[in-house]
Amino acid sequence: MLTKETITFLKRLDRNNNREWLQAHKSDFETAKEDFAKFVADLIGRISKFDPKVGGLLPESCTFRIYRDIRFSKDKKPYKTNFGAYLSPGGRKSSAPGYYFHLQPGQSFLAAGKHNPEPGELLQIRRTIANHTDEFLKILNARKFQKCFGEIRGPKLKTAPKGFPKDHEALEYLKLKSFIAYVEVPDDKFVISKEFPTVVASAFKETKPLVDFLRKALTT
Repeated sequence: MLTKETITFLKRLDRNNNREWLQAHKSDFETAKEDFAKFVADLIGRISKFDPKVGGLLPESCTFRIYRDIRFSKDKKPYKTNFGAYLSPGGRKSSAPGYYFHLQPGQSFLAAGKHNPEPGELLQIRRTIANHTDEFLKILNARKFQKCFGEIRGPKLKTAPKGFPKDHEALEYLKLKSFIAYVEVPDDKFVISKEFPTVVASAFKETKPLVDFLRKALTT
């Protein structure tokens, strides 16, 4: 389970987002990073029970660096004020559909699916949804999936994508440019509770059919 101290560190970093402060509190950073790594390792073990492709991943290969790329940003704060990990074959650099956990005080969330696919990938996904609509809708309408996540989300086109009928029954999903199951977890007390790791794994288990559908779409 995650600790209160990790949440506190991220809050303090948000108020003191500069190199001097982080250097002076490097030991706190290392402790928080290790705490998050343990959580990710535990999560990898839990997810691998229903998604073996995640098995064998190391926390460090899944966890994003805390350093921001500020080269083209007006916001020159050097650090992210969250920890994040992407669990998918290949880790955080993978383009394959998978599972993402975001830890941020008051703004934590879970997400699963495929974010921002390349144009060719997007076309493959749309074609698969169009040709296997019943299978896709069955996944999204599953009772437990609906209870955890509701609708999938992502930026979308205003009209039907080129080459797809305007009256397709899955038109609203064909318009999507990302395919993400998403749920916010704003309660920090719940995030550091003993029950939280089990809840996270259980929620991700409900997204496995969606992740499988998207993986298949990109490999056929």
